[in-house]
This record gives sequence, structure tokens and C-alpha cells, in this order.
Amino acid sequence: MGGTAASLTGPRSVFSSDHEIFRGQVRRFFEKHIVPFHRQWERDGIVPRSLWLEAGSAGLLCPMLAEEYGGAGADFGYSAVIIEEIARTNCTGPGFPLHSDIVVPYIADLASEERKREWLPKMARGEIIGAIAMTEPGMGSDLKAMRTTAKRDGDHYVINGSKTFISNGQLADLVIVCAKTDPSAGRKGISLICVPAGTPGFTKGRNLEKIGLHAQDTSELFFEDVRVPVGNLLGEENKGFSYLIRNLPQERLVIAVRAAMGMEVMLQKTVDYARERQVFGQSVIDFQHNRFKLADAKAQAAMFRVFADHCLALHLRGELTVELAATAKLLGAEMQNRLFDDFLQIHGGYGYMAEYEIGRAWADARVGRIYGGSSEVMREIIGRTL
Repeated sequence: MGGTAASLTGPRSVFSSDHEIFRGQVRRFFEKHIVPFHRQWERDGIVPRSLWLEAGSAGLLCPMLAEEYGGAGADFGYSAVIIEEIARTNCTGPGFPLHSDIVVPYIADLASEERKREWLPKMARGEIIGAIAMTEPGMGSDLKAMRTTAKRDGDHYVINGSKTFISNGQLADLVIVCAKTDPSAGRKGISLICVPAGTPGFTKGRNLEKIGLHAQDTSELFFEDVRVPVGNLLGEENKGFSYLIRNLPQERLVIAVRAAMGMEVMLQKTVDYARERQVFGQSVIDFQHNRFKLADAKAQAAMFRVFADHCLALHLRGELTVELAATAKLLGAEMQNRLFDDFLQIHGGYGYMAEYEIGRAWADARVGRIYGGSSEVMREIIGRTL
């Protein structure tokens, strides 16, 4: 129940004492309000809305948001603490980082003052849950292939199209929709428009069944002649792609930070299991093959911890580049998947059982190589700098 970050590399300088005090608060919240219930939420396919209200009341939502809009006016380090505690407990259902660190910054940076005051305080309290709708059926990571359109009609946009794989999709009260306002302009014709749930013509499909992240609601969204005021536009028309590019490094850092903590935690749990489990009259860890596997994992996770903390420190100074964020996301997601597969193997048949945490963590981690830009896209981003 304490308040310090686990690390394979000794004390971490990236967090202040205030960050660690906050970690203690976050950890107590998770142990009381999330950990005992998460397995049931995995069976339900969704977390209850009441959790968001509790999290908002406890200050776990939108820590970077300015105080005038209901946030704490804190730095990204506070968000990183929450992300690390999600990874530490492997409670992947609550979509707090998506809401706080991906959706809310778009609104805080780009919305009109009227919309900020209407939406942001409620988002900080957990009364409005946010989502962002980029991906479409058949589109993958290729944003220029987007087919959803938003046509200007007087003081409104009329939106038509569909989106898929939208995290927080079932619970979302406000969705940032990426749509073509100039279909002939490719990426340069994309705009970001906020669509509140309940707007006529906006419907949510089924809660999608996934191989992991079972407690996180993920949906198809449909837009049929959805009329929203022009005032719901974020920033300038046709500038959406540049806004996405500007904010994606933080999204990718979120994934890298989670991967770094996940590897440390699951390594320790596997070591503990390997010490206790007896096979052929000796502990699993006494077999040199397993001990060497775990030694390699510790060395690799320690190396990535240093790099992830370096990227986090750069981001806190506003210096994290697109290339470095892509590098952190690529390395973190690929390494996490590789190590988790080794950890599961060391658990043997028990690793494949849902009640053992490594099996769930292994399945949850697989999407890290896909969302936030696939590993192939990360390699393309890095490759362009060679």
C-alpha cells in the first residue's frame, strides 16, 4: 500500500516526492475500488459508470487539466503515476488514460471557451466520459483512407460514416470524431468534431469481443446525417491531421510507460512463481534454462526502464520528439509481448489459466503492438529519419 515506484534500476529521478505521495493515493484507490472487482468487470465486458464518478471525486481524472476547468493543473508525471498503477495491478478496464491524456487535451487545447466550460469540468468529475474515433472498418492506420465525412450546412456539420475499435465506446458521452471536411484533400482535409452521445443519428453498435482487455468497452460507432453545431469543431477546419500528429507522441508514451511497469511487475510475479513451483523434485527457477530466461528478461526490462524514464523526463520538459515517442512505443510493446510470452511459458499450463495473472496480462498486452499506431507504422516513422 506504500507510495514508491518499483524499479529494476534503483531510485528513479523522474518523479518528485509529490508524485510519490500521489502514487500512494492512487494505489489506495485501486486497492479499494478497482482490484477486488476487476475480474467481474472482465466478465461483464465493461466497468460501471460509478467508478468514473469515484475516480473523478478522488482526483484521478484529468490531472493535467487547468484548475479553472476542474483539473489539478499538474504535469504529465501525475498521469504517468496513474498509468503505472494500472500496469502494476493489471487492471486494464478503466480507460482513464485515454480520457485524461488523449481526449481531454484536444478539447483543452482546441475547443472554444464556451465548449471548454461546458464539457471539461464534467470530464474532470467523471460525469462526461470521452472517446476519440479515428479507425474505420478497412482503414487500419491509414488516416488518408478515412471515409467518414462532415459537410457544412449553415451553422452545422452533417456527419456520415462509421468507426470501429473505439475504446470507451459504450460509456462515451462525448466523442471526438475524425472526419473528412474536404474529401478531395486527403490527410489535409481531416477535421476533428465533437459529437455528444444522444445526438440524433449517432448510434453505438455492440460492445466488441476482444481476446484481451475484457473489462474495457470497445465499440463500433455509426453516424447517419448527424447534425452538430459548427461550434463543436476543434481548432480549424481541415487541420485535424496536424493536431493528431502533435498529440500522438503523448499517446505513444502512455503505451511505453505502461509496458515498462508491466514488464517489471510480471517479471517479479514469474520469479515468485518459479521459486515456489516444484517440477521433478526441484524449483522451476533451479533449472538453468529458466533462470537464464529470467536473467535476460531482467536485463532487458532494466534497459527499457532507463529509456522509458528518459522519454518521460523529456516529455515533462516538452522535448519528446515524434521519433523518440515512436521508438519507445515500438520497443516497449515488442519487448513486453516477447517477455510476457516467456513468462507464460515458465508458468506452464497454469499460465494458460485465466485465474493466473500472467495469462490475462499476456492477452491484454498483445494490442500494444497494434493500437496507437502499429509496430510497422512506428518502424516507418523511425525509418524516415535514417
